[in-house]
Formats: sequence, structure tokens, C-alpha cells
Amino acid sequence: MSRGVEIVWSLGLYWSNLTYDCLVGRDKEVVPDRARQLRNLLCNLGPSFIKAGQVLANRPDIVREDYMNELCILQDDVPSFPNQVAFNIIEEELGRPLEAVFSKISSQTIAAASLGQVYRATLRETGEDVAIKVQRPGIEPIIYRDLFLFRTLASFLNGISIQKLGCNAELIVDEFGEKLLEELDYTLEARNMEDFLENFKDDPTVKIPRVYKRLSGSRVLVMEWIDGIRCTDPQAIKGAGIDVGGFLTVGVSAALRQLLEFGLFHGDPHPGNIFAMRDGRIAYVDFGNVAELSQQNKQILIDAVVHAVNEDYAEMANDFTRLGFLAKGTDVSPIIPALEAIWQNSSGKGLADFNFRSVTGQFNKLVYNYRIRIPERFSLVIRSLLTQEGICFTLKPDFKFLEVAYPYVAKRLLTDPNPALRERLIQVLFKDNVFQWKRLENLITLAKENVARMSSNPALRVKDMQNLKSLQVPKKLDLTDTIKDGARLFFTDEGIRRQLLLALTEDSKLHIQELVDVYRLVESDIDMPSLATEVVRDFPNVVRDLALSWSDSVLSDR
Repeated sequence: MSRGVEIVWSLGLYWSNLTYDCLVGRDKEVVPDRARQLRNLLCNLGPSFIKAGQVLANRPDIVREDYMNELCILQDDVPSFPNQVAFNIIEEELGRPLEAVFSKISSQTIAAASLGQVYRATLRETGEDVAIKVQRPGIEPIIYRDLFLFRTLASFLNGISIQKLGCNAELIVDEFGEKLLEELDYTLEARNMEDFLENFKDDPTVKIPRVYKRLSGSRVLVMEWIDGIRCTDPQAIKGAGIDVGGFLTVGVSAALRQLLEFGLFHGDPHPGNIFAMRDGRIAYVDFGNVAELSQQNKQILIDAVVHAVNEDYAEMANDFTRLGFLAKGTDVSPIIPALEAIWQNSSGKGLADFNFRSVTGQFNKLVYNYRIRIPERFSLVIRSLLTQEGICFTLKPDFKFLEVAYPYVAKRLLTDPNPALRERLIQVLFKDNVFQWKRLENLITLAKENVARMSSNPALRVKDMQNLKSLQVPKKLDLTDTIKDGARLFFTDEGIRRQLLLALTEDSKLHIQELVDVYRLVESDIDMPSLATEVVRDFPNVVRDLALSWSDSVLSDR
């Protein structure tokens, strides 16, 4: 009970002082002091509140910039606990004295966060430099106690939150608590690191530190030391000979791969967790906060991109229901005009002015007006995109996020063998049953741009090629499988065949020039002899599918 009184009293006192400043017109004068007081207050209230502050530091849609800048300090500058306490925890987890495992260990913490702190050390056995992450002592019961208090408070506010915001306050606390408790388990973080390492094993532009599981436990995590440059220091990055634009391209591509390809993404990519390696690669650390998207959700997100390209706002509204933003059976018709206004207002400015922050600000109004609830995993997606976009703008204020994102999505649509993505490609190429020749040309141009960018990225011009010799980076847009699948569909799918023939004879004329233009775009990327060989080799399968399709149509007619 005393803990609850302390929290209510501290927050109430801060809020009353802030309200008084606003009433007497001093709010602008004392903002730096009040923001600093809030940061110190959260530190004093403990790890749960520090974590809440870290979350707010990545939400420019709800926190003022001056407060957000102060709260950002909580991301890697939290008061540390004594070294001797940390060293005792390490020895307990290892079951051996420190000097038996490490030849040296830093006398000061490298970084301190809400749940733990990090030291740099050298392994006695191999001489490798490692980072040791140590959990704060006695933190688990503190977290449980604070979560209980949060949930008790949420139960009082639940009726108001459901009525005014259309969301369940208790459920929000439960989701926050679930992610927080996952971060307490360092064995889970070790598995997350292994999963990320596996996902990016063939990507020479991304660095994931390896974990030493035999030296790690539930409270201690030993991992490879990352000797990188803080990703918000443009001068240091340029000084290392890294092209800033190329590095940002690498970062955006890595983020999109996590989200749309792997369905496993870093949920806390703040500046303290992302580094620029001196060879141009992007490095991630701290995998305690990781979120997963199901295959279905990945496909729905790609659907949403397709519907945005096609300006199909009715289907975009339905995507919200499918993703869990709206309850099943909700009437989406009032949302359609609002979505159309948001997207057209944002995309109509052009790539140069488009940014997720402005879209998020407008989307928040939609959330309040239509009782949309953002599931925890997607709040992490939004937070991740906003944070990484902010890093991009810090390094390069005129960086155009969509100029990197669109080419990546175009390449995925054109080259990914997933049948679901093939279906989405067809949806993009046909609008109102009319084949979009210009859109196909744009997709090919954007996809080629993505391949060209990634093949010439500074990350590929590394000095130490020892670990990258076996990696082959594509330098051409490989459309072999896409063309094969297209040929197969033409012969086996009567509907597609009819649509393509109509596309070639649209408006009572042969569209030979459009076909020639498309061929010229891909001519240099296609090895015709190899493609012909592949088509001939696949011909028996096409004949079989054609026979099956014909027999099905005959049987259905009867």
C-alpha cells in the first residue's frame, strides 16, 4: 500500500506543479526543468516507470519534442547499481570466479538501462572482447508489484477508456506487462539473438552479435562485443568513410526485411541499440524486446500496401479488421473517407515530404474518433518505424524513407516465389480489370533500383572479407521464376489468360509498344538461353496443370 501511495503522491505532485505553471503562463519557461524532473521522477519510481518513460520517448505522436528529448536519456543513461553487486551476480550465474573466465573487465559500466547494465570484458580462453549484460538485483518482485499497481489503476479507469477510447485499459497493461516480463528472461533474449543471426546469416549488410550461451543464464548474457559508431552521430559516421545515404538504405532495408520477410523484428530500435560498423554494416544489440508477426499478418500488411497503391480504401478499412484494430463485425464504412483523406493528404505531398510521423498524427485522430484499438505487436511496429525514421532524419534531414521502401516492396512483389505474393502482384497489375502497363514498368524500374543500391552499398566494400567470401550479392534483378510462373498461369488459368489477352488488345489496338518497353527494361537482366532451358524443363509440369485445369472445368460443367 505504501508503494501505491508513493506513486500516486509523486505523480500527483508533479502534475499539480505542471498545471500551476500552465495556469500562470510559465509553462514555456520551465519546460526544461519540468522535463528533467519527470525523468528523475521516473528513475526514482523504479524500473517499471523507467521502461514506461523509454516507451514514451519513442512516441512523438503523444509526447512533446522537448519532453521526448529528455526521456531519450533514459534509453541508455540510467543510474547504475554497484559493480560489486553486478560481479557477484555474474559469478553466481557462471558458478566460477570472474578471473577464471575473463582476463579483464571494465571497472565502469558501458551502459545502464532500466532492467540491467553492460560491461566490456575479454575472454581468458580466446582473447575475444565481449559484452556482459547483468540484470538488476531483485528486480523481478519489483516489476510484479508495479504491474499489479498499474493493473489496479487500470481497473478504475477501464470504464472511461472503453467509453471514450474504445480500448480496454487492463488489456493494455497486460500487454505492456507481458513484454516487460519477457525482457527479464535473458535465456529468451539469447534465443532471439540466435533467430536474428539465422535470418541475416546471408546478408553482408547486417551485423548481429553472436551469443555465448554456455556463459549466459537467466540473469547474465554474454555476447560478442560490437565496436560500432552511435547511429545518431553523422560526423563520426562520415569520418569513418561511410556513405550516410548508403548506410540509411541498409537500415531501412534491414527493417523491412524483419517486418515483411521474417516476421520477427526488433521492438526497441532506439539510438542506443543501433550502431554503424566501420565497414558500413548496420549492427543491432539488445534483443529483449522482440515481436513476431504471423504469416497471415505479414500477408495482410502487404495487402494494405497493395490496397494503398490501388487506392482501394474500402479494402484498407477491412485490413484494419483483419489485423485486429477493429472488432469483427464493425461497420467500416465511416472509416473509409477518413482513410482516403489521410493517405491522399500524405502521399499527395510526394516522396520528399512523406513521413510516418505526420501519418501517425492523423491516424491518432482516427483512433480516437472510431474506437480503433492498436494491438501491442502493431504498436511496436509503429514505434519501430517512427524511431528508425527519426534516426534517418537525424543523420540526413532530407532522407526520403519511401524512396528506399518502395523499391524493396517492388522487388519482393516481383521476385518472391511465395504464391500469396504472386497473387498480390496480380492485384497490383490489374485495376478495375484493366492491365496497368505503366505500373508494371514502374515496379521493374523500382526493383532494379533496389538491386543496384544494395549491390553498391558501402557495406559490401568491407576491408575484412574473411567472413563474407561465401556470400553472393545479386547484382541483377532475377525474374526467372516470375516469368516461369507467369507463363504457367497464362496456360492454366483461363481468367488470367483472358485478362492478359485483353490487355494486349485493349482499346481496339495491339499494345505491342508497351510489351517492347517492358522487355527493354528487363532485357539486360534476363539470360534467355537459361530461361528457355528452365521453361522447357518445366513444360511437363505445365502440361499436367493444364490437363488438370481442363478436367476440372469439364467436371464442373457436368
